[in-house]
Amino acid sequence: MSSSSTEKQNKKIPMEEATTIFEKTFSGDDQRPIILFDGVCNLCNSAVNFALDNDEVGNFRFVALQSDVGRALLMTHDRDADDISSIVLVDREEAYFKSDAVMRIARGMDGVGIQSIGYVGPLLPEFFRNMVYDFVADNRYRLGKSESCRLYDDRFDDRFITSSFDEKETI
Repeated sequence: MSSSSTEKQNKKIPMEEATTIFEKTFSGDDQRPIILFDGVCNLCNSAVNFALDNDEVGNFRFVALQSDVGRALLMTHDRDADDISSIVLVDREEAYFKSDAVMRIARGMDGVGIQSIGYVGPLLPEFFRNMVYDFVADNRYRLGKSESCRLYDDRFDDRFITSSFDEKETI
């Protein structure tokens, strides 16, 4: 991770500011759930690309866990702002972590095959699903790490939340 990413990750966000960011993120007409992903993980970035390719209608938005928005969303759901141990799916009402997030995301994807994972997967015990999830998550950097988060791509302009509400940034 670059030194600027580390500095940003260590920056403390007051809870009041985190709550404001949460409210701004879900204000207006766009109430789509948000997938928080590890922006420097090659496996995670590949998963985001997979989601973009298999969510043609755009059911989900994305933001890196390391961004101010990602960190604030974690805080508003009683998680440490620096916790990048899990994919997270956040909607206006709740946040889902680990395999629960993966199952809910799969339900929103295109194609019966992917969606069936989201409906059949929960039949497995949560402890087992999360054990598998944790194994993959704990080993994700073996597939490589990027020095920066996923680059902004204007084809998916409405799918990525900027790390700042004032200007478009790479997240």
